[in-house]
Amino acid sequence: MKQTLSIWMLTLTLGAVAALNATTCSAADEYDYDLVHSSVSFKARHLDISWIHGRFNDVSGKFILDREDPTKSTFSLTIQADSVDTANEARDKHLRQPDYFDTKQFPTIEFKSTSVKVIDGGFEVAGDFTMHGKTNPVTLTLMGGKEHEIRGVKRVAFSTETRLKRSDYGFDPKAIGPIGDEAIIIIDCEGVQP
Repeated sequence: MKQTLSIWMLTLTLGAVAALNATTCSAADEYDYDLVHSSVSFKARHLDISWIHGRFNDVSGKFILDREDPTKSTFSLTIQADSVDTANEARDKHLRQPDYFDTKQFPTIEFKSTSVKVIDGGFEVAGDFTMHGKTNPVTLTLMGGKEHEIRGVKRVAFSTETRLKRSDYGFDPKAIGPIGDEAIIIIDCEGVQP
């Protein structure tokens, strides 16, 4: 009888732990980067008199939003560098070469969050930004986060803009001049629940 009671208590305890874990997981929503409704674009100065605009067409990512404890939220983004598109085939081919993105040696550009803080209207997300084989800390201000459900599918969106210097990521110094060192990165990201 005593052994039966112990087994019953153990089963009850394990059940309670499983239920607690399920509750904890459900507090965080996971979203995949929606390539159809998102974009990663950039612009850089040309001869310091105008702007060159471009975008990356192959991007993936995932973010997990913990509404109860936003500091536990995470964000990640992976850009295929050879998907660079400036609406000029010859220039895009050049941008993939070793004096620019060197996409054969460094095929991806990545961001992975390390901490998240709630701010008015969004989140301040610190993380590691890796480009051209070099990683630097970057803090992004993500505005948005409003969730919308359509046809039973939940969506959430953010936007951010940041400035990076190519010289901080080991780009060929000879290629910095006609095209400015600083690039402005604009990310409009919509996430969809898988």
